[in-house]
Amino acid sequence: MMTTQIELVESTAGQVTAELMRRGIPPEQRIMVTIDREKELIPGRLDSRVRVIATGLTTDDDTDKLIDAACEEVQQYLQ
Repeated sequence: MMTTQIELVESTAGQVTAELMRRGIPPEQRIMVTIDREKELIPGRLDSRVRVIATGLTTDDDTDKLIDAACEEVQQYLQ
């Protein structure tokens, strides 16, 4: 009878590959990933991120540029 070894590892999406490599898990080995969306620090950020990516902005730099442009656009109304 084969036993299943389960390890719970908390990581960021960007660090998953590095964590698997550090643990010596080969790329062809099947794993299970659980995404905990309840831990979202800023409510709505995940939904917003999906919409931003859908427009073709795929990096944090792209998102920062979009935010900066919006801030500049709004600034004229705040003065």
